[in-house]
Amino acid sequence: MDLMLATSKAGHDRNQVYVIVGESEDFFMIANGTTKTIAKPKKKKKIHLQLIKNIPSNVLAEYNSEKALNDIKIKRILKVYNRRNEDV
Repeated sequence: MDLMLATSKAGHDRNQVYVIVGESEDFFMIANGTTKTIAKPKKKKKIHLQLIKNIPSNVLAEYNSEKALNDIKIKRILKVYNRRNEDV
């Protein structure tokens, strides 16, 4: 699965960015590496998430640096993504 990022549109976590780690019919399983880990991802309805289509190249480089997706890598990806968005 390619790297997929999403922003929460509804709920107490509105405007938070997550990495999508799984998918079922109506839900995405999302993680942020700290409160929502790969072992216990958050189950969120697809309609409550806005997918991020244009992922910056430096975020993709961080994703491609290692093969396995783990909590530390998810934290790094989100940190790089959030730092990029603060500059814009």
